[in-house]
Amino acid sequence: MSNRILKIGTRDSALAMWQAEKVQALLAAKDIETELMPVKSTGDLDLVTPLYAMGVQGIFTKNLDAHLLSGTIDIAVHSYKDVPTQLAQGIIKAAVLERASPLDILVLNPKYWDKKDDQWHWSRANATNFLIGTGSVRRRAQWLHKYPDSILENLRGNVQTRMRKLEEHDWDGAIFAEAGLDRVELKSDNFQHLDWMLSAPAQGAIVIVVRGNDHEAFELCALLNDANTDVATQIERSFLSGLMGGCSTPISAFTKIENEEIHFQGNILSPDGKHKMEIEKDVSIDQAATIGKLAAEELLQTGALDIIKEIRQFEKGN
Repeated sequence: MSNRILKIGTRDSALAMWQAEKVQALLAAKDIETELMPVKSTGDLDLVTPLYAMGVQGIFTKNLDAHLLSGTIDIAVHSYKDVPTQLAQGIIKAAVLERASPLDILVLNPKYWDKKDDQWHWSRANATNFLIGTGSVRRRAQWLHKYPDSILENLRGNVQTRMRKLEEHDWDGAIFAEAGLDRVELKSDNFQHLDWMLSAPAQGAIVIVVRGNDHEAFELCALLNDANTDVATQIERSFLSGLMGGCSTPISAFTKIENEEIHFQGNILSPDGKHKMEIEKDVSIDQAATIGKLAAEELLQTGALDIIKEIRQFEKGN
């Protein structure tokens, strides 16, 4: 095996470090030496502005892209859902790890929920609408589509910061990715799975990227690639790209691959949740390269352009 010590670039949050350490351990199991190189991202420095208002694609990845292209790191590890559909020039995907849970969960404020018969029941007195924390325009849109009278408040920061803010605020709950809480061991018993909320494209997956001309780093990291997760997330990202969306737009997708068959679900919503278009497709695995793009085109042909215009107006207004 190679004598090279790979420098792994990562954001310095607890979750990002967990992901980088996971990659480090998997490479070590293949006798590949590594060194962790934590880097601050733009998205980590501004914890107040909503992501949709920051107006920057790759808000969590561009600083690592710069370090990768300059050669100060050899590989970068990301939550795949944070990565723009168009990678920076000179950077390529080397591996996608096996996916964890793609689900969103509602972490409950125990002051306003009671558990009876193994079910959580909302108990806020004299209230008619939920008060929920989230920094995601996708989660906001889907929540408002189902619960239009709710009040949604901006929630930014790393996982630990957001959990602390939930404790400090008078919210009924806050929405998190289940995989993130599992990875940093912060998921308690007071949560509900949001099975009706379609996840962000590639949610729950970790991706490793390298410089396009670094063939050795590519080959070493490619040993970690999970083929099914790689195919599924590429379909979801193709759907996102086909709808001209980014990581902070209300576009969702999930792909399940089983017995050489693909089940795909996708949707797009207006930011206020009032308008929604969705699509489901069942195809054979040999259509994996085209199904995401074709699903996006079908929605565009049947009215999704009007929702995209609403999204653009929303972004301009914020």
